[in-house]
Formats: sequence, structure tokens, C-alpha cells
Amino acid sequence: EKEPIFILPFRFNLKQTITSFIELITMKTADENKTKKLKILIAEDDHNSYLLLTAFLDDICTEILHAITGVEAVELCRINPDIDLILMDVKMPEMNGYEATRQIRQFNDKVIIIAQSAYALTREINRALQDGQCNAYLTKPIIKEELMDLIDLYFFDN
Repeated sequence: EKEPIFILPFRFNLKQTITSFIELITMKTADENKTKKLKILIAEDDHNSYLLLTAFLDDICTEILHAITGVEAVELCRINPDIDLILMDVKMPEMNGYEATRQIRQFNDKVIIIAQSAYALTREINRALQDGQCNAYLTKPIIKEELMDLIDLYFFDN
């Protein structure tokens, strides 16, 4: 004997059920439209932080580039003008994230740059955001939901 494919409750509101089903499909389609679209540069000298961010971002990007120093971040931005998003650690060797961001802004004022740092002091946040250098600031440890909310804000919200 065959098992039923699905069972409808005895009392149900057909209109409400259909509406809920359509909303579910719409949400799923919206999520699918977000996948594999962004080219992202992660400027991060801590390997574990880089791996964590890569895991968070895998579903929404076509390519992830990695810079370990501020100098590398600037150079990668010069040779990849199509980068959509930069996650910029503010404390890196050779050149810090603030200086790297200033240099990137000299030739690319469109790219979204999110500063990331373990320093949650107001002066650090203000320094990252002053003069429109960085678009946003996240405090480490990075929480996936906060990162994705910012990315949604800049790339996927209409």
C-alpha cells in the first residue's frame, strides 16, 4: 500500500494555506537570487578569521580574494576594479586597514568597505567611518547575522 505524499489537516483555511505556500516559495526564490553574485576581498591577517568569514560568505559570492597585508589589499583592488565588497581588518602588517582604505578610496569610491576590528571603542568606530572612508564597522568576533544584515543592506535590499 502506498504512503500518502502529504496530509492536509482536517480544518484548514485553503486561502491562508495557499498564501503561506506562495510566501514560502517567494522567500526561497529571493534567497536563491542572492547566491553567487559578489566578488569579495577579505583583508585579514588572521588565518582563522579568514576561514570563518569565507564560510559565512560562500553562498553569496562568485569569488573571494584574500589579502594578508594592507599593501596586498590595495594592490588587489587596483588589479580587480570589479570587487563589490571589502572586509577590511583595521590591524594588519605593513599597512593598517585605515591607510589601505584611504589609498583604495583614491581610485575607487564605489566599493563597499566594512571595517572589522576587535576594538569596539567609539573612537575606533568613528575613525573607520569618518570622511566616508568605510561604509560600516563590525566588531570581532564577527557574528554571521550582523554581517549578512549589512550585506543585505548594501547589495540585496531594494
